[in-house]
Amino acid sequence: MPKAKAIPTKKVAAKKAATPEKKKATAAAKPTPKKTGSPRKRTGGTKTAVALPDEQFLFFFGRGQAEGNGEMKDILGGKGAGLAQMTNAGLNVPPGFTISTKVCSLFYENNLTLPDEIRKQMVEYMRRLEEVVGRKFGDPENPLLVSVRSGAKFSMPGMMDTVLNLGLNDRTVEGIAATTGNERFAFDSYRRFIQMFGSVVMGIDKEDFEKIITKTKIKRRVKKDTSLSIEDLKAIGAEYKRLIRRRAGESFPDDPWLQLDMARDAVFKSWNNPRAITYRRLNNIPSGLGTAVNVQTMVFGNMGETSGTGVGFTRDPSTGEKQFYGEYLDNAQGEDVVAGIRTPKPIAMLEQEMPAVYKQLKQITTRLEKHYKDMQDFEFTIQDGELFMLQTRTGKRTVQAAVKIAVDMVKENLLTKEDALMRLVPQDLDQLLHPRIDPNADAQVIARGLAASPGAACGQVVFTADEAVARAEKGVKVILVRQETNPDDIHGMAVAAGILTSRGGMTSHAAVVARGMGKCCVAGSERIRVNEEKKVFTVGSTVVKERDIISLNGSTGEVMLGEVPTIESELSGEFSTLMSWADEVRTLGVRTNADTPEDAEQAIRFGAEGIGLCRTEHMFFAKPRLGHVQRMILADSVEERQMALQKLLPYQKADFKGIFKAMEGKPVTIRTLDPPLHEFLPDRELVEKEIAELTEKEAEAGYEESLELKKKIKQNERTLRRLNDLEEVNPMLGHRGCRLGITFPEITEMQARAIFGAACELAKKGVEVKPEVMIPLVGTAAELEHQRKIVEEIAETMIKRAGVDLEYKIGTMIEVPRAALTADKIAEFADFFSFGTNDLTQMTMGFSRDDAAKFLGYYVEHGILPADPFVSLDEEGIGLLIQWAVTKGKTARPDLKTGICGEHGGDPQTIEFCHKIGLDYVSCSPFRVPIARLAAAQATLRASDKKFKSSDQR
Repeated sequence: MPKAKAIPTKKVAAKKAATPEKKKATAAAKPTPKKTGSPRKRTGGTKTAVALPDEQFLFFFGRGQAEGNGEMKDILGGKGAGLAQMTNAGLNVPPGFTISTKVCSLFYENNLTLPDEIRKQMVEYMRRLEEVVGRKFGDPENPLLVSVRSGAKFSMPGMMDTVLNLGLNDRTVEGIAATTGNERFAFDSYRRFIQMFGSVVMGIDKEDFEKIITKTKIKRRVKKDTSLSIEDLKAIGAEYKRLIRRRAGESFPDDPWLQLDMARDAVFKSWNNPRAITYRRLNNIPSGLGTAVNVQTMVFGNMGETSGTGVGFTRDPSTGEKQFYGEYLDNAQGEDVVAGIRTPKPIAMLEQEMPAVYKQLKQITTRLEKHYKDMQDFEFTIQDGELFMLQTRTGKRTVQAAVKIAVDMVKENLLTKEDALMRLVPQDLDQLLHPRIDPNADAQVIARGLAASPGAACGQVVFTADEAVARAEKGVKVILVRQETNPDDIHGMAVAAGILTSRGGMTSHAAVVARGMGKCCVAGSERIRVNEEKKVFTVGSTVVKERDIISLNGSTGEVMLGEVPTIESELSGEFSTLMSWADEVRTLGVRTNADTPEDAEQAIRFGAEGIGLCRTEHMFFAKPRLGHVQRMILADSVEERQMALQKLLPYQKADFKGIFKAMEGKPVTIRTLDPPLHEFLPDRELVEKEIAELTEKEAEAGYEESLELKKKIKQNERTLRRLNDLEEVNPMLGHRGCRLGITFPEITEMQARAIFGAACELAKKGVEVKPEVMIPLVGTAAELEHQRKIVEEIAETMIKRAGVDLEYKIGTMIEVPRAALTADKIAEFADFFSFGTNDLTQMTMGFSRDDAAKFLGYYVEHGILPADPFVSLDEEGIGLLIQWAVTKGKTARPDLKTGICGEHGGDPQTIEFCHKIGLDYVSCSPFRVPIARLAAAQATLRASDKKFKSSDQR
């Protein structure tokens, strides 16, 4: 290997790639084969009428020099950029060329065809490649074989297609056998190529190929592919070709140039295969980026015992520990490792078997990590003792590992604190905060596998991805059990609570994808025998059927029968360190939505700086409170209503005392009663049914029992009349919020007494309390003025009577568009605005939250909306309204405090918008507080430092 050079940083100028139209790939026209070994024009695959812009579409790399570099991911894709960078660094990279993402754009723009000029350039680049390696593409005596691989800007492991050993046919395979002196290797490579090409390019189920080779192994009484003879391999290849002819209706193509065209088009089409589309949707990867295609000289790990192939990481992707981590197989090709067909060896064993190669690999990957300043995921092949690097890219990892790696790299002076904060995806922190298997639980462990992705999972066993989706849609938690997963399982993996495989290692498809998704995964549990057809798996005498319940411990690799208890997660010291860095940076406050002392205490543990929304109505549903609420609603007079409210007062007061105590002097924003009153009454059908049953009983009852039954019937009839009175066509726009407090002021009075009674009692004991009263659903200044007057009079009276010094605020929830438009008028009576973005979105966009789910998914999928507006704030519409309200409100009251308290308060995209327009805080559920803290820090960094403006953590 050439002496290692410092990795250069020079940039290669390139224009921004065009974006491919999002079309479903359709079958390409059948190609017309021509003479093997010479380039020919393929009908249906090229199109001469398209004029190309004057820019570079192909990029060469080889022998220490590349036309691209590691910063060109938009053009070269992640794989191509990594190959270029490693080549420029002097690493031993098999030469090749990258067909840029711009060509993918052209492919889709031109109805799955390419301009003839692209084909001409491919021929030119292949001639350059032949010159560098000293072999010729399609030459029967000294053939050049290549791999054809996808490579998008963002890593999409296993989602798109790859073809290896391309260029083999009945003549070139003899040339490979002759030049290597290894006939077995040649025909092993050939049968692999026929299988991969038939599956990837010609659309034949790979299981059909597997059945053929499995049948041969059974016949020969061998377990491993490597035990098959040369004649076996030749016979298998011939049978593969017959299968292709039967299923595809055309022969396997012998022309290497035709193979290359078809493989290139198959890779481009794979950008829009179902699994790739699903993966992009799950990971918010834009559909317009397209994929590059990398055509690279083949190196072979299946040439014997001094050859092999492997994948690895510079750190443990599950825990983040700084240790060399990976797996390899001797006498194998790359797909054998990730497919899980053979269980690979830990990379540490390579040090014993090939110490020089191991040492060289360790040195190279250490350099790569230092250069990229991030954990690297690398692929390598060893051919007759010579090491070749096939890929380096930023490695997928669990969020636990991501936090540890980011913090450790700051300690190692590879990153700044700011860099570390930008490395995390805020939403991923959610995975850290959920329960884990109780180590003290009495669990029946039936098997153990590799702890491929940590966490706890429990659910019904399913054996197919489709069944996982079907069960999950019914609200059932499922564990997807497979021999090994493949990219087509992505939709089932996405909805499963956990994943269990009987084959595969720590770098198998199941392990890599599960870690990227944050899913619990146990891989390679070899004692398990999975029968996917019969939908059972067995471990010894234990039989587990579909829909039986099992639990997985992804941190230990244990598989357990039944549902095993869980306990709260423990947050690491690195997590606390990272959060403290976020708090140093961010300027946006983070509060929580909490209705109980328990919620408040949880939020404090996660770093909340106050309560932005305490919903008092949630306190009314517990017994015996609900009975008092119902008596208040059924009251026929103010006096009767006040008596019921007086019974509620001590409960409300006790609730507020508990919350104030838990928040330890932090502000607590309490919303007065918001929902329509009918929500507190029994369901109409239940009342009518009870009346009918009581009437039937009363007809047959004795005198005394009859009197009692008549009394109950009368009570139910009264409830039914009140339900009729309260019935509304559109209750969300009806008699609720401040409208209740205005028409029934005694409700607001009771709540104000409970709030300030609790606050004054605690203040008298020296406890710091900061109550904030929020009036909901205000649309006019007069409404807020009315309610403020009630609250203020009670507050001042109670504070004076208690003789305490108590600061408080009265404000409103801005959720009615008119309130936002007239915010300057509203602000005259408000100390703060809290934007209720759920209702504000509903009212402004005219979408019912309860009904919009029927079409919002379609809208997002087809680009009518960029995102679900109830998940990420509609900045163009709702955002503009909020910005207007903030500006107008602060014009009237410069010290007006502003924040949001809808579900959007935990959405990173919305948090960035809130930072941009200068809100004071966001408020979200307790478990989203850490997400909001990190997202707020990232928003500050993007706004203040140019290098972070385009940062993307995918």
